[in-house]
Parts: sequence; C-alpha cells; structure tokens
Amino acid sequence: MRRPVPDGGRRAADSGSGAGRPAPVLIAGVGARRGVPEAEVLELIGAVLAAAGRPPAALAALATVAAKAAEPGLLGAARRLGVPLRSYPAAALAAVPVPAPSATVRAAAGTPSVAEAAALLAAGPGARLVAGKRASAPDGRPPMATCALAAPTGADTWGSSAITSGTQGATGAPSATADIVLPLPRSAPPRRGPADGGCRRQYARR
Repeated sequence: MRRPVPDGGRRAADSGSGAGRPAPVLIAGVGARRGVPEAEVLELIGAVLAAAGRPPAALAALATVAAKAAEPGLLGAARRLGVPLRSYPAAALAAVPVPAPSATVRAAAGTPSVAEAAALLAAGPGARLVAGKRASAPDGRPPMATCALAAPTGADTWGSSAITSGTQGATGAPSATADIVLPLPRSAPPRRGPADGGCRRQYARR
C-alpha cells in the first residue's frame, strides 16, 4: 500500500520524473520593503523565473534577511508557491560576495545585498547566480521587492548558462542560525489568478 506523499514531496517527485527533469534546486533571494504586497512578490518571482527560462517547478525555496522573515507578503508568497522561506542574519549576508554591493542597501538593511546574498547563501557553498537582482515594477509607485536566483554548485539547472556571470557563491556552509519558516499545508492547489500563474504566463509571452 502506497503511503500518501505530502504536498512538498509531490512537487519534488513530479518535477524530477517523467521528462527527466531534476528536482527543484533554484533559490529565489528576495528583498522587500515593509508592507510589500504578496501579489507584487509573486509577480516579480514569476518574471525572474520566466526571464531565466526556468519553470516555477524548479524553485526550491525563498530566502531573505532575518529582519524580513515575518513580512506577510513574503510569507504569503512562499505559501502560494509551496516552498519554505529561509532567513539569515544581516551579518551572514554581508559576508557573501556579490557582483554589485550597495551602500544604500547596507545602510537600510545592515548588508550590502539582500536578494543576491540570500539566494547564494541558501544555495550553499560554491553556488552561482542564475539571475541577478531585479526589482519589481508596480504601476504608479516605487518598487517594493527585489529578487535574484541562485543554484547550488554542480546542480543541473536545465542546461542553460548563468545570466549573471563572474559571480561567487557563499564561501562557507549556510549559517546555522538561519531560520526556516515552513509554509502552511495546502488542502487544495491555489487558484491561478492575476497574482500567480497569470503573471508568469504574461511575462513568458514577452
């Protein structure tokens, strides 16, 4: 008798079978301002995945700075995507080499990078950026979220080269103090509305 598979396990098993596709490996590092809408985070992640030529099923986790671990927009996006949200202290992110550290971000968050550094740190030693930092593009107001994608060393990421070259991953193991916020179990798949799959399809057509 087959044992039931949890939702997260189903996702990994489905993406790694059938067409010879690998299990989810990509980490989406996300920076956010206070009060960022869930829909804005989802739209941005969908756009970054589409631009990188990666399907949503390749996403294994979201990652951010510890100060944003309880941000409702990030938690909601992780639940909708069915992945965990991992958070790391600003000091741990500050130690991760990134292509373009920002003094402005350092002053605001205590680290010169959030999205790229969090993605690389969560992906592990030797990780590489698949997509560099990209800001959201809401209508009529400044962006409230940034996103970058990273893949673990040696991971099969669908055979395409990194969009951002000449980058370095974390030089050591992911911080032991990282918090992992698991998404709530879902009784049914989320509806694909404007803030979810619809946005991914929109960006994929461009």
